[in-house]
Amino acid sequence: MFWIALSPPPDDDLQPWLWWSLRFTPRVARVEEAIVLEVSGSLRLFGGRKALLKALLQSGRDDLGPVQWAVGPTSLVALALLRCKLRGLDAPRPLPEALPLDLLTAAIPHAAVLERTGTCTWGQLRALPRAGVSRRFGAALVEAVDAAFGEQPESYPWEVLPEEFDLNAELVALATSAPDLMLAAERLLSRLQLWLQARNRGVLALELEWTLDLRRLDGVALPPKEQLQVRTAQPTQEMAHLRRLVGEHLGRAKLSAPANHLRLRSLETVPWAGMTTSLLPQERTEGERLHQLVERLSVRLGEDNVVVPVPNGDHRPECKQAWMPARGEPFGSSLSKARAPESQPAQAPDALYPSWVLPQPLRLKMQGETPCFGGPLRRLARLYRLETAWWDSQGPTLRDYFIARSAQAGLLWIYRERPASLARELAGHGEFAWYLQGLYA
Repeated sequence: MFWIALSPPPDDDLQPWLWWSLRFTPRVARVEEAIVLEVSGSLRLFGGRKALLKALLQSGRDDLGPVQWAVGPTSLVALALLRCKLRGLDAPRPLPEALPLDLLTAAIPHAAVLERTGTCTWGQLRALPRAGVSRRFGAALVEAVDAAFGEQPESYPWEVLPEEFDLNAELVALATSAPDLMLAAERLLSRLQLWLQARNRGVLALELEWTLDLRRLDGVALPPKEQLQVRTAQPTQEMAHLRRLVGEHLGRAKLSAPANHLRLRSLETVPWAGMTTSLLPQERTEGERLHQLVERLSVRLGEDNVVVPVPNGDHRPECKQAWMPARGEPFGSSLSKARAPESQPAQAPDALYPSWVLPQPLRLKMQGETPCFGGPLRRLARLYRLETAWWDSQGPTLRDYFIARSAQAGLLWIYRERPASLARELAGHGEFAWYLQGLYA
């Protein structure tokens, strides 16, 4: 057996260290003022004792800060050596026989009596008659000595990660504005990262909830708590993007009253597949990813100001795409079904389409029966007829498209709008309206 005892700084909470230690072994327990890890089952995975200890201490120093440590064949020996190191004492030899009694928790209440009998070390205590020690000092002391020398198995309530992340932190001072919550949020996000790494999960959505310190303000009843949800397009374990995203959300949130507690919980997580990397250096992206930039800008500028084009199954050129918020799900398919449930993707001759299509068709002035745009237009190609949108509440769309030449504007894409009634058109009573749809580069 190979045990490691860890002692974080006195002011630190042990819970983040417990979750962080689970990355190296499932046998992690809180024992009095320290954390003990039984890592014999993980030695082969990490390449031996020295490699595991180096990885554990290096990652812990980078993620959580400095930590005192000691190793031993049993948890009680490792814990005793850790206490020696914290007291600034050298470990006595041989081990564990030469260890003093005050380093064994079960012997501390009886240390004064035992020292008067000349028993000052673990080895001397072990040499005493077992039956007499058990009657005089209790069976727990005998069992502790057996466990310290490896003659009895050690059993602890092993640490188990919760299924969902949910932590509540008390604020050092009342937060009067949402940005004041960021300091506590960063601490909770660091713990979230430890939980995600230990559970091998990636987070997609989380919720911040703060508790208001007042119940009424200016005679108005206030809710006990307020919430803020943060979502990301791709699962992640990296906290840099989540910190920026949470900071953007908090920068635009408003507190109804000062807050005294902050709670962070995960709303949606998925199994973590790791980061996709490439062997080719030119394919490695530098800096922030596109979806991260889009999410931050959507929060900062508003979702309606960061949009993307979405294809739409409609034959009308001005309706073939829609602009939707870049965050969230693509709504193009649902939009197409809502507008044209029976339509299929348009099969128009794309070669005739101009380089620039106007957002809205521009009605042209007429000179007799000839449309004008910078002068009379001369039609160059035969018509392309479009009949669609019979499901629309405004009636069907009936158009004849032409390529025309303007003396000033060059090649144009125009169409005439035919009357809805075919009988009126055949009788010669139809009124044609001409529109400019696009321009050729």
